[in-house]
Amino acid sequence: MITGLLYLLFTLVIYGLSKRLYRVHPKVYLSPLLITPLFLIIVLMWTQVPYETYNLGGQWLSSMLQPATIAFAIPLYKYYNVLKKHAIEILVSVLTGSIVAMFSSAFIAEWMHLDSELVSSLIPRSVTTPIAMNVSQIIGGVPNITAVFVIITGLLGTVIGPLVMKWFHIDNEVARGVLFGTSAHGTGTSKAFELSSLTGTISSISMILAALFTLGVAPMIISLLMH
Repeated sequence: MITGLLYLLFTLVIYGLSKRLYRVHPKVYLSPLLITPLFLIIVLMWTQVPYETYNLGGQWLSSMLQPATIAFAIPLYKYYNVLKKHAIEILVSVLTGSIVAMFSSAFIAEWMHLDSELVSSLIPRSVTTPIAMNVSQIIGGVPNITAVFVIITGLLGTVIGPLVMKWFHIDNEVARGVLFGTSAHGTGTSKAFELSSLTGTISSISMILAALFTLGVAPMIISLLMH
């Protein structure tokens, strides 16, 4: 119990410090989602602490991810009229993006001759971590590996997203929100809120929809691949 609390506090301290650094220097390579796990990995390897021991405290953070998503209800309520106006565009865009993300992940994994367990771990990489880990477990993947893919996808999305918006002159807040929420889940949503409250809200609903679509479609994709 005490060991778990110590590792939980250690993780929170590292995250808090890295977040403060990111606020002063908002560069993607200084993102708390990148700095925190890298620092933890280095420390655990240096001290030779088994992951199972660290996870006595770390698992509590994973458990808190799911109820934390309830907080997204606040901006959704605030911009309900905008969401209602653009509901069809958002639904179609997110569904298309989610299907493309899953199939492209599957094809890349097959092309690289990864085993079935890694293929299943890679498919739900474009949705928020708690949902991705659950989907991974359902379709036969390894949730912890999926979590790594989710973080990588989110970080890449926050780097590539602004470039895509610049190249294709995407100025519409709804379009920007859909882009970030569908392609970079929670990390992208955090970046979207930096642009505007509306963009962040659209990103939030896109992220949630992408998670629901993935939850429903991923098992079917695995079934097709197995045949």
